[in-house]
Amino acid sequence: MPANILHSLVEYTTLPIDQKEKVVQLNSPDLFKSPFCYLSGHKLVEFSGQERDHFKRYVQNGGFVFVDDCNHDVDGLFAKSFEQEMARTFGPKALQKIPNNHPIYTCFFKFDEGPPTTSFELNGWGDDLVHDYLKAIMVNGRIGVLYSNKDYGCEWDYDFRNKRFLAEDNTKFGVNIVTYALTA
Repeated sequence: MPANILHSLVEYTTLPIDQKEKVVQLNSPDLFKSPFCYLSGHKLVEFSGQERDHFKRYVQNGGFVFVDDCNHDVDGLFAKSFEQEMARTFGPKALQKIPNNHPIYTCFFKFDEGPPTTSFELNGWGDDLVHDYLKAIMVNGRIGVLYSNKDYGCEWDYDFRNKRFLAEDNTKFGVNIVTYALTA
C-alpha cells in the first residue's frame, strides 16, 4: 500500500496500523495472517496452482484484496490477465461492477458519485477515459476482491507532506477501502 495511505489511516482513524511494509508471497502461509492485502501492477498476472488456491481460500475465509491496475488501460496486459485469473479462480462471472451506492463509498468519507476520479484519468494518459465504476468479487454479501483500473496506487504515491498542496486530500477513498475491508 502506498505509504501515503498508511499516513491517512493514522491521521483520520483509530485503526491499529502496522506502518512497516510487509511483502507476502501468494503461496506463503503468511498471507492468512493479514486481513487486508494490496496488489498492484502493470504486467502479466498469472498465478501458480498453489497461489490460486491460497488466493481463493484467503478471500473465501474473510480476507480482503484491493487490486489496482496502474496502466489505465481498459484492455491492457494487467487488466486482461488479472480478470482472466479471477475467472479461473472464482468463475467466469465472479468479477462484477459494483453500484455507485455501495457502502464502500460512504463507510467513512462520503463519495456520493461512486469512485472518485483520479488525475491520471483526467489528464495523465490523454485518452479522456474516466472509469465510472469499480469491480468486485462478492463473498457472503461483502467484497472479497475490489478491482480498480483507476490508477489509485499511482495517484496516492507521493510524500504525505505534499498533501498540504492539494485542494482535497485524494487519499480519503483509500481510507474508505481499508475501513470497509476491516469492518464489513
